[in-house]
Parts: sequence; C-alpha cells; structure tokens
Amino acid sequence: MKRKLLFLLALGFSLCTMAQQGWPSVYGGVMLQGFYWDSFDDSQWSVLEKKANDFYGYFDLVWVPQSGKASGSKSMGYDPLYYFNQNSSFGTEAELRSMITTFKNHNIGTIADVVINHHGTNNGWFGFPAEVYKGVTYQNVASDICANDDGGKAAAEAKKQGVQLSQNNDEGDSWDGMRDLDHKSSNVQKIVKVYEDYLLNDLGYAGFRYDMVKGFSGQHIGDYNSAANVKFSVGEYWDGSAEKVKSWIDATGKKSAAFDFAFRYSVRDAINGNNWTKLENYGSTGLTVGNGAYKQYAVTFVENHDVQDRGTTSGYNPDPIRRDTLAANAYLLAMPGTPCVFYTHYLAYPKEIKAMIAARKLAGITNTSKFENNRKSASRYVNEIDGTKCKLMVVLGNDYEAAPSDYVKILSGHHYAYYLSKSAETAWVDKADGTYEGENLKVKLTAVSTVSDAKLVYTTDGTTPTANSTQVASNTEITLPKGETTLKVALLKGGVVSEAITRNYKVSPVEAYTPETIRVYVNTDQVGWNSYVNFHSWGGTHKGTAWPGDNVTAKETVKGKTWFYKDYTLNKADDYVNFVFSIGTSSNAGQNQTLDVERVKKTSYFVISSTKENGKFTLNNVTAEVTSIDGVEADVRQNKADKYYYTLSGMRLSEKPTQRGVYIHAGKKVVVK
Repeated sequence: MKRKLLFLLALGFSLCTMAQQGWPSVYGGVMLQGFYWDSFDDSQWSVLEKKANDFYGYFDLVWVPQSGKASGSKSMGYDPLYYFNQNSSFGTEAELRSMITTFKNHNIGTIADVVINHHGTNNGWFGFPAEVYKGVTYQNVASDICANDDGGKAAAEAKKQGVQLSQNNDEGDSWDGMRDLDHKSSNVQKIVKVYEDYLLNDLGYAGFRYDMVKGFSGQHIGDYNSAANVKFSVGEYWDGSAEKVKSWIDATGKKSAAFDFAFRYSVRDAINGNNWTKLENYGSTGLTVGNGAYKQYAVTFVENHDVQDRGTTSGYNPDPIRRDTLAANAYLLAMPGTPCVFYTHYLAYPKEIKAMIAARKLAGITNTSKFENNRKSASRYVNEIDGTKCKLMVVLGNDYEAAPSDYVKILSGHHYAYYLSKSAETAWVDKADGTYEGENLKVKLTAVSTVSDAKLVYTTDGTTPTANSTQVASNTEITLPKGETTLKVALLKGGVVSEAITRNYKVSPVEAYTPETIRVYVNTDQVGWNSYVNFHSWGGTHKGTAWPGDNVTAKETVKGKTWFYKDYTLNKADDYVNFVFSIGTSSNAGQNQTLDVERVKKTSYFVISSTKENGKFTLNNVTAEVTSIDGVEADVRQNKADKYYYTLSGMRLSEKPTQRGVYIHAGKKVVVK
C-alpha cells in the first residue's frame, strides 16, 4: 500500500511537471518582444530595465535579443559564437543579470532567444571556441557539423583540411554562412542542455524562444525542454500553414508553443488589402479556432523583427503592416492565444496598447478562451471573446453608431473599439498607468453594469473607495493635477461598492526645448576618400537615410586638416543621430564603410582610421582635441566685477548661457559645458 501511494505521488508529480513544460493552459499573460532589428539603443539591458515599472501589471513576459557574445562586433545575436560569455551588443553580463532580476521583482519573466540551429566559428571553417563553465570545458567540433552543411561547401572544405564532419545530413533548412549543427550528436545535445540550464538556473531566464526551428527536428526541442523542465517555450516555425505548425508542435511532444504565423498573415492581408473579411483567411484550422488542442500553444503576433520595414537593407524584403497599427493590436490583444506585442508598436503607442491589455485582463481572456464572430464585412468585423470574468467585444473598421444593448463601450480609436459585457459589474478607467505630459490629465470613468443608473466612487489618495467617497455618474471625465496620483475607482450599486480598479499616474509639464543644430565632421586622410563621403544616418527623431546615405561634398579646414561635414538638428533633449560613413553606391558601399557611430548628441569630429575590424574601418572621436582652445579655462563662476557673459561676437547675454559653447566672462574665454 505504501509503495502504491509513493508511486501515485510520484506519478502525480511527474504529470504536474509535464504540464508545466511547453506553455501553460488557461494562461492570461501578455508577452512583449523587447527589440526590433538594430534596436541597439532601445534594447540595451540598462534601458529595458528602466522600463520595468512601465511594463509592470501589463506585460508578463519580455522576449529579449540573444544575449551571448556573437560573431559580429555589432550583432542582433543570430550569429552566435559563445554560449557562456554573456557580453553582447546589448550590454554586459552584469547588466543582463540586473535586468532579469529587476523584471522578476516586477513579476515579469524574461524569455531568452535561443539560437542553436547553427553556430559561429572564430578560427576558420571548423574552429569553434572552447568555453569553460563550472570547471568543465564545452566545445563543438567538426564532427558536430551536418554532412551537407552550406550546400556541400563545408564538406569540400573538410576534405581539403582532412577533418571529418558528421555522417548525418541536416534535418531541415540550412543557414548558409555558419555551421549547421547536427542535433543527433551527443556532444551537441550535451552542450545545449548545459547551456539551457545555465540560462534558466544561473542567469534567471523564465523560458525560451527558439530561433529557426525549421532547421532541425522538433523532437530535439521536446528533449531539450524535458531536460530543462522549462515552463515557457515558443518556436519560430516560420510557415503560414497552421497544419504544418501543428505538426511541429506535435513533433515536440506538445512541449513547446509556436508563433502563429497564419494569424499574422490574416491580419496583414486584411489591413493591407483594406478588407476586414480577409481575417477569415486564418481559416477553420487556425491554432486558436474552435475548441482545438492547440490554442494553448499559439503565440499570436502581428509583426516582428523579421517582417518589419528595415528601410533599404540589402537582400531583405520587408512585409510590414502598412497602416492601422492600433487596430491590428486591438485584434491581437482581444483574441485567444498568448499575444506578443512588437516593440516598435509599443514604443509608438504605449498608452493605447496598455489600455487594451488592461481590458483583456479585466475580461479574463486567456490563451484558451472561446470566441465567435457576429459580423463580417469588408468595412466591419466583430468578434466576441469569452473571458473568465466577462465577454469582450472587438470591433474592427466602422464602429457601431450605438453600443449593443448588453455591452458598454470602454475604448475606441481609428478603426477599432472595445466593448465589455454589462455582466462584468465593474468600474473602468480609460487611461492606463504611466507618465503623461501636460498641466493636467483628463481621465474618463465608466460604469459597466446591468443597472442603468449605477454610479462610481473614487479616491485620489490611494485609499479604498467607500459609499461616502466622491461619487460620479458613468462616463464622467475627471481632471488630475500635476504630480503623482493613485486613483482608485469602484462601482457603486445598491449601496454596495465593488472591488476597486487602481491606476498610478505621474503628470509632468511639457519641458520646453529649443532645437539645436550640431555639425558632424569626418576626416578621411588615412583612407584617401578625397572627393566625397556618404553619411548614412538614423536614430532619435531622424528618419533613416536610404543606404548608403547622403553624398556629402562640403569641406572645411579646421586645425590644419580637411573635414567633410553635415549639419543635423536635435529636436528634443534626448535626441541623437547614428552614422555609418562610406564611399560607393548602394551595391558596393558595404566594402568601404566604417563601423557604426552611435548616439551623437553634439558637434563632433571623427577621423576614419585605415585599421579595419571585421572588414569595416574603425574611427577615432577626436572632438576633445579639435575643440580645445588655447587660453580657455573652464567656467568656475568666479566672482568678478563684470558678471555678464558675452558671445564671441560681443553680444551681452542677460544671464549665464545654458547652451554649450565658448563665451567671454570676467575678461576671459570660458567653456560652458
């Protein structure tokens, strides 16, 4: 009897453990893709960490770039080189750990981008780096490389060098330019399992996003996830066929979710085709349709770094949503599946997207919720989704002139609206938590109730509302002052106060900023670019130039050297410009270009060196040397008889200047920094 009890307990634990693998069912979380292509500024670990308060309560998971050191000096991480060296283009290992910990303290799990289909080398075709972790050395070797890697090029090179590749061909799609790993290799499997244990139990990641899973069998994902006992796993099986995606999920033993590309394509087609009925292209076999067994494993999205518009990136065909970004996200965040919001969409519309998420969570919509369509036409598409708390209706295209009798409108914008069923019996606040600019903030309070004259009670000091608190009718707009306010709002019905909704706001006045013109100088003596230089620029408020950039011929002699130069305007206090300098045309400038110059915020001087790093010319920032002026001293605000500041042209200023530059003060030239 005792043995039987122990067996049943063990079986129960095993089943519980298995249920935790892949992706949880009835999961109400929302994921954010915390990067876009070349988001080296916005996705720095230190930058993302500072957004933890902003994400808190809205995003439950944040998928971040591959965090290991990659082959390129500036890399998105899809050319992996090291597993255990976590110093990347997005920050140091210490910064990564700090971000993960801060997210965890805000109930946010961090999803690692796991790139194991292929691996970079740092010593020829087959020289993988050796890494030591916990006293053990791990290293992929030539025999871990698929026999037909790179269309047979690897085999030809191996024959020349007298090395042996694996006897197994690639199980899926190949990644040209890097070595495709044979996941049947015991050495590869050992390294991947240790690496994933390191990600989860050392760095503190909450789960995995597997890159390019078409490159090897889904059975290996199931094996790796079983070993890791990971709760969240999603694979990038890039295919518009829902049936093929389901087959891959089955191949993992249902131990991983998958991105729902069919969902994404149906939204793209509907919006770009200006016809909402094209949402029906999702079909009857979509992952989230009906009562199927795959809803749990659907991670839905409308755009990502692979389909975004990257400007004129060579060899890349963008496939973005061309308009109605908010309507696309309204649909995404209303529907079952686990929605993954794209970072550029969030950066453009943070308040609107957070309000949509708040509505989703208030209704209790999960990845396995049921839904039905009650209207479909080219101009209007309406779905009703059953949440665990109430129904949410999403209207795309032309809104209803009047709300359906059993619903209350809570949100609306261009080509979208949200309605909550009156059975929710709750208060609603239309503004999400966060920081707002202005002298005050207007917030609309709505009663969602079957009782037509239900009232709302609220407080602005963080205390719980009672029947004696300030009372207003539904759809009343209240004004919150500058500063920080904790707003609590509850439904008052028949003298009974419901559970309160809480919003935390910070209202700050708009800071005036006078646009500032900066000049960027480039000296090309060492590389012999004498007639022109291409200035490729992007970042901040600046629209990126088409590669290879502006053809700059303007020159100026400064301190005995010739400099090409161009002016740029900074439009806000934290504005900046990024650069790549080159010569040539769009087809060949990449052969004569510099490394990236990032976050230029003031007039600067750069010397292009003849030294190259990964095939690109390095630069030296010599601004301090060029702008030093003999006889100039730093302003220490000495108490001189003449208190005024003068420009170099002799104009007297009424107060100490705030703009950087050289001025006359107390009889001397001074630098105001």
